[in-house]
Amino acid sequence: MVSLQTRMTLLVVALFAIIYATIVLIGTAMGYYDFYFYLLISLGIMWFQYMIGPNIVEWTMQVKYINQEDNPQLFEMVSDLARRANIPMPRICIAPTSVPNAFAFGRSVHDGRVCVCQGILNLLTDEELKAVLGHELTHLKNHDVITITLLSVVPMILYRIAWQMMWLGGGRRDNRNAPSGMVIALVAFLFYFITNLLVLYGSRIREYYADKGSVELGNRPAALASALYKLVYGCARKSGDEDMKAAEGMKAFFLNDPSQAVNEIHELSELDLDKSGTINGEELFRLRGKEIRLNMGERMMELLSTHPNMLKRIKQLSQYT
Repeated sequence: MVSLQTRMTLLVVALFAIIYATIVLIGTAMGYYDFYFYLLISLGIMWFQYMIGPNIVEWTMQVKYINQEDNPQLFEMVSDLARRANIPMPRICIAPTSVPNAFAFGRSVHDGRVCVCQGILNLLTDEELKAVLGHELTHLKNHDVITITLLSVVPMILYRIAWQMMWLGGGRRDNRNAPSGMVIALVAFLFYFITNLLVLYGSRIREYYADKGSVELGNRPAALASALYKLVYGCARKSGDEDMKAAEGMKAFFLNDPSQAVNEIHELSELDLDKSGTINGEELFRLRGKEIRLNMGERMMELLSTHPNMLKRIKQLSQYT
């Protein structure tokens, strides 16, 4: 299997190649020879996003950093996993939301932060919570948090370029046969759509690697599968409430996509053969031999989602049993 680092590197190359192609198109076709200005703006936006990204997360989720005395058990779990992952101990915080979830963020592995939402603490067993924390620490270990954050800026830049070309034009046009600003705007919009799909793809594959990383840190696949099942169920129950709406903009960071929970809970409940509200090792092992087939609607929904189809994701976990 191609490594996560290789895939992410290819994504970075592909997305920046598209930005460069767009800038060259503007410069050569519209006679606007200061197109390097766009490159400087792009780099400036990325630097700005890199610097204030964690602050935006803190403000959006209203996180509160805690000390070891506040929750010794949670600290012990994170400390043990960080030691196993061979990464610095991340800061730990709690988000005062009833949405059951967790996420990792930060500028680098040395600036890592792990946040658990209040709603997850009373929902999962200790073993399930540790499997979730292992998933989040793997995001930090793989450096994919900052990578996906920076990549997400690329579609935004292309959108801004397209908007400017459509309404403000592209500078002087020395060549009358050159395409109009509207044509270039349409090309930029097309690139915006393509890069957005690439960013979503990168977001999905990093979840598979983080799941595998949690298992490699010593957590049982069934514990993580059961945790995912409970999170989907918990999010489905809260569908439409104010906490869910407030957390919508953060779903790319979450362990699962809360907005898809209502669609996912029915097929996941089929895995819970004994109706215990969990997925045990035997139930997960039985899934291992089954073929997962998604219909066209489900494939399209996954293509436009920040997270993999949950049934496929749990099926992948069954391969580690």
